[in-house]
Amino acid sequence: MIKSKKSFIKKRWAIASLVGILVFLGVLLPLPYYVEMPGTTENVGEMIKVNQTPLHQKSEEGALNLTTVSMMRATGASLIYAALTDFTDVYSKKDMMGNQTDADYNRMNAFYMASAQNAATYEAFKLAGKPFELDYKGVYVLDVLKKSTFKDVLHIADTVTGVNGQSFKSSEELMTYIKSQKIGAKISVQYTDEAGKAKSADGKTIKIADGKAGIGITLVDHTEVKSTPSVTIDAGAIGGPSAGMMFTLEIYSQLTGQDLTKGREIAGTGTIEKDGKIGRIGGIDKKIATASRNGAQIFLAPDDEITPEMKKVEPGVKSNYQEALAAAKKLNTKMKIVPVKTVQDAIDYLKE
Repeated sequence: MIKSKKSFIKKRWAIASLVGILVFLGVLLPLPYYVEMPGTTENVGEMIKVNQTPLHQKSEEGALNLTTVSMMRATGASLIYAALTDFTDVYSKKDMMGNQTDADYNRMNAFYMASAQNAATYEAFKLAGKPFELDYKGVYVLDVLKKSTFKDVLHIADTVTGVNGQSFKSSEELMTYIKSQKIGAKISVQYTDEAGKAKSADGKTIKIADGKAGIGITLVDHTEVKSTPSVTIDAGAIGGPSAGMMFTLEIYSQLTGQDLTKGREIAGTGTIEKDGKIGRIGGIDKKIATASRNGAQIFLAPDDEITPEMKKVEPGVKSNYQEALAAAKKLNTKMKIVPVKTVQDAIDYLKE
């Protein structure tokens, strides 16, 4: 009788332990989903240095701040948290990365950040009326087709600097040269990898969409602004293109000696294009949340155009500014949401 009771107790503890392990795994085991939530609010003045004698003394209070979203691998616990919390969304890996690998996704975000910094420097010098040069470095690799003979050789964010030993002054020149080759011809591509190491690879041309020869990559110009004074930006581990506008404002402020903050905490987000337009970004509701939580008084939001094509794909689509207003209303924040279409709009507003 005693032996039977002991056996029962052992079985009960074994079952309890198994249930505990299953619960533990269910709560903490990584799942094939990602949770997006409000991230941080970061002072861009601490990231950027324009190498010149300071023209003004910034007020002790006030800053231009970029805003981020936080992305984490989902677990059972984080999915429960997301279901119970505002401004938290869940995405599948395909929603987040498409068909990219983790490595390519990270490389793409690093490329976007580098491009945002370069575009911000370009636009800030242009607005400040300061001289600069735009140096052509080659073409960035944005994607490599599966049928390309350079698949798994060239990677996202590599820079093609030449073909068959020849260098070019624009991506148009490079593409014209490749298209002049026969389909299936042997070709040598010179490039630098993400770490800046010069390399060369051999392959063959393939037939691309227009029926001519190509190497099967999606590309964009890799340019770099050269200026005096020089600009250095260290954004740490932050990736993506959405800090472009705030970088531009800070560089402009340091170049011209104008304190745009006037003692205010100013946050914002938006990509920057070479024509000065501020582009649409994702997760603006979460950026409103982090800016409000961290005491921002003003939030600069992209007032992007919603095209008929966009409405056709997503009938209920709203501009970033409209999304920002909705988030601010939900938070009941006193932070002022300001619509901006261009960097000049943002400068004019802050000056006034």
